[in-house]
Amino acid sequence: MFFTRRWFLFLTACSVVLGACEKPRSDATTVRDDFGDAVRIGDVPKRIVSLSPATTEILFALGAGSRLVGRSDFDLWPISARAIPALGNGIQPNVEAVLGTHPDLVILYASQDNRPAANRLQAAGVNTLALKLDHISDFRRTAELLGAILRDSARAKSVTDSVYHTLDSVRATTAHLPRPGVFWHIWDAPLITIGAGSFMNELVDIAGASNVYAADITGPSKPISLEDVAHRNPDFILAGPIGAQKIAGDPRW
Repeated sequence: MFFTRRWFLFLTACSVVLGACEKPRSDATTVRDDFGDAVRIGDVPKRIVSLSPATTEILFALGAGSRLVGRSDFDLWPISARAIPALGNGIQPNVEAVLGTHPDLVILYASQDNRPAANRLQAAGVNTLALKLDHISDFRRTAELLGAILRDSARAKSVTDSVYHTLDSVRATTAHLPRPGVFWHIWDAPLITIGAGSFMNELVDIAGASNVYAADITGPSKPISLEDVAHRNPDFILAGPIGAQKIAGDPRW
């Protein structure tokens, strides 16, 4: 059984929280992102490239979808995000393709695989924000940071309050229900699943299920084998739209 979920809204993390007024202004503030790099927060950006599904969805939730000029291939929600030009992978992205959109802000996932891309974008004079997106507890901080960048802190607060209220409601509803075992397919070649260090694992728990790999994978994710998935015999398989197509088209499953 396959489920497609809008859970990418709940990723995100940054080391600082900013407060801001609601109107654009020209004075600038400098903060540190999750690479420890200086990021200039000044005028509201008009051309944003977001290469993380989480920040892309948050930007739409904050009413900034029209400011996006690029996304990764995996930024598929909300549906309107698919109208934004896809620039390839969000990990080790094509820097030339990103620069070709003439962005005034690029948002990356703060993986070490993206460190070279961040360096090149900064060297080209592009304001670059790298965020580590791993836990639900990080969501409020990033949403508030993006709200500050967009000069709409009130909307950021409304979005975060709504998200946490929903999570609390689901957690209460499922607290005493049976907990089926689930396997979450996040990549196909190699086959990769989520571990205890991922916000996705937290969402599985809140939704009332148990990740069959949580006890064995402490990090966000890890490659595993199809034979091992079969051995663990999950009650459900969770997959995004691309992953579900891969599974449906592979007779081994």
